Amino acid sequence: MNTLAGVKIKSMSPQFLVKDIERSVEFYNKNFGFAVDFRVEDFYVGLVRDGYTLHLKSGNPSQEERKNKRHNEDLDVIFTVSDVDALYQELIAESVEVTQPLCERPYGKEFYIADPDVYILAFLSTH
Repeated sequence: MNTLAGVKIKSMSPQFLVKDIERSVEFYNKNFGFAVDFRVEDFYVGLVRDGYTLHLKSGNPSQEERKNKRHNEDLDVIFTVSDVDALYQELIAESVEVTQPLCERPYGKEFYIADPDVYILAFLSTH
């Protein structure tokens, strides 16, 4: 009997290794409205918005890996949002680093940004 058939995935949380946890918390709060859900001392933070979570762990992300991901546009996470145009304009106004400008794709509209540790975040509105 396959026990996995009865198991339901209830959520998933990407975890980013970040140099400065407070800087990252501020970035995700200010630009995307993520709130602190929990903290574990000064090295781990869970963020939440609209029932979705993102975890941040203090450490030293590999600069070489981050550089390669940016160069190759390898995404770390994709957010599907209700109004990609409005979000894009808001982030431009906040001088967030855009790595892929807003563009049309066969599946929708999207753009990419880099966070303070150069995690590449995609924002997408589907047709």
